Amino acid sequence: MTINNIKNLALAFFVMLGLSGCLSDLDVVPIDPNLDTADKVYQTQNDLEGGLAKIYAGFSVSGQQGPAGNGDLKGFDEGNSQYLRGYWVCQELPTDEAINGWNDGNLPKMSQITWGGGNEFIRSFYYRAIYQVSLANEFIRQAKRFEGQDGFDRVPELIAEARYLRAFAYWHALDLFGNGVPFVTENDPVGAFLPPPAGAIKGDELFNFISSEIKAILGENPDDNNYLISGSGTTIFGRANQGAARMLLAKLYLNHKSYLSSEDNQWYTAAKEELDKIYATNAYSLVTTKDAGSPYSVYETLFLADNQKAASEIIWAFTFDGQNAKSFGGTTYIINAGIGGQMVSTDYGTSGSWGGNRTTPEFVNLFDQKSPTDGRDLFFTQGQSKEINQQDQFTQGYAVTKFKNKKQDGTDGSNLSEGFADVNFPVFRLADAYLMSAELDLRLNNTVTAENLARINQIRTRGGAPAVTNAVVDLDWMIEERGRELYWEGHRRTDLIRFNQFTGGAYVWAFKGGNSSGRPVEDYFAVMPIPSTDVNANPNLTQNPGY
Repeated sequence: MTINNIKNLALAFFVMLGLSGCLSDLDVVPIDPNLDTADKVYQTQNDLEGGLAKIYAGFSVSGQQGPAGNGDLKGFDEGNSQYLRGYWVCQELPTDEAINGWNDGNLPKMSQITWGGGNEFIRSFYYRAIYQVSLANEFIRQAKRFEGQDGFDRVPELIAEARYLRAFAYWHALDLFGNGVPFVTENDPVGAFLPPPAGAIKGDELFNFISSEIKAILGENPDDNNYLISGSGTTIFGRANQGAARMLLAKLYLNHKSYLSSEDNQWYTAAKEELDKIYATNAYSLVTTKDAGSPYSVYETLFLADNQKAASEIIWAFTFDGQNAKSFGGTTYIINAGIGGQMVSTDYGTSGSWGGNRTTPEFVNLFDQKSPTDGRDLFFTQGQSKEINQQDQFTQGYAVTKFKNKKQDGTDGSNLSEGFADVNFPVFRLADAYLMSAELDLRLNNTVTAENLARINQIRTRGGAPAVTNAVVDLDWMIEERGRELYWEGHRRTDLIRFNQFTGGAYVWAFKGGNSSGRPVEDYFAVMPIPSTDVNANPNLTQNPGY
């Protein structure tokens, strides 16, 4: 799926000036007094649509030209600073689903959960998330100048999308760094100032802001209903709509215990209501068929180079294009970093073989021991040992082949020679919603309804696994099933925290805590550190406990 509307807006996205106090030694590109400022660049509705495209592009590309050479953020390797790659490193590498073998700086500590406040990979994503927020802030600020003018009929809808994208980036910041991240909206002044934190680490300020923003664009806030996002199933693939908005709310509410001071069933009920509203639209359905003659399973088609065909299930995706949106992050990173050893890269539609990421024996056992006939176990085992004694040896640990830069007919993606992927990344999909609904049943009523059990079994049978009964479906089973269905899709750290398995010793895996056999880790690792550069530069900020 191409990102057709990305314009090389060399805006002085002086947007970052609104957060300059928290950027410290980080330079943002372009900052050039010879460039047009945003108020000069935005003159027509087409200009605004191009500016919104830039915000979307910020989730998929790393700079103005790609794949490298003119990055949005200076001070980091451009590939590492790409949004999805940075988020994936933070969400997957510290879990049982992935372990990285590169000895780049402090990267090994991401898989060990032994990071500190100066970890450059955590810092990279922190600034990328803030950058996305600031892009949205400036866009909203500029777009509001044109409300009600002739030729600007779509401005309210464009603002609604930008508010969604801002809330989404803020949710990632909240999930990873807590409520103490810098908090700025379009209503704050442009210019150098020290932004305040959203609030206390376990406070409700940012949680409430995200919730109210999404409620507003859904038309459910009577005091703020001028900017409405498009209905489910009415937008092109890759653009946010009501389905994506409700999924974000459901995720926020389901994980509320991680963000607030205590667990409260009202938020589980609210999450359930959002998911039920998604189902009521009848806009989405599980993918259960594939193209005739395809060598891949139906489950695999969700993660191929033409997975826009799975739009009925993929509620929202980051879109990628190996020719027109090149990056060393995104699904290019997920695919290429997972290839090494005896694997033949061209079997996966790429020329890249980076030999970095594979999975742990504990995760493999979720299939081998817990669901042995499951067809979702997409591992490469030839020449790979199941056990891992050395973190830096790619051939220790099974390789994961879930994402492939191949189309359903078996042909390659658009850029085999350079190894850049066309595979779109499913941010939210219906199978996840189904599993969330069943989990909410368990949390609220200790049993899964017949309807949600049927949904679970649709997912399992689609993947080649046998159906299950209520007798085996409890919360312990649910966290395992979420892994089997959703691995490497960026959910695992958040899920393990929600199920009390990320920190402590209830569940350990290879190299958790830096030990090859795994060990318990301290609870403060459930929230990552605000980069020490930011804390030192902005006296309004307070470092998260433990760092």
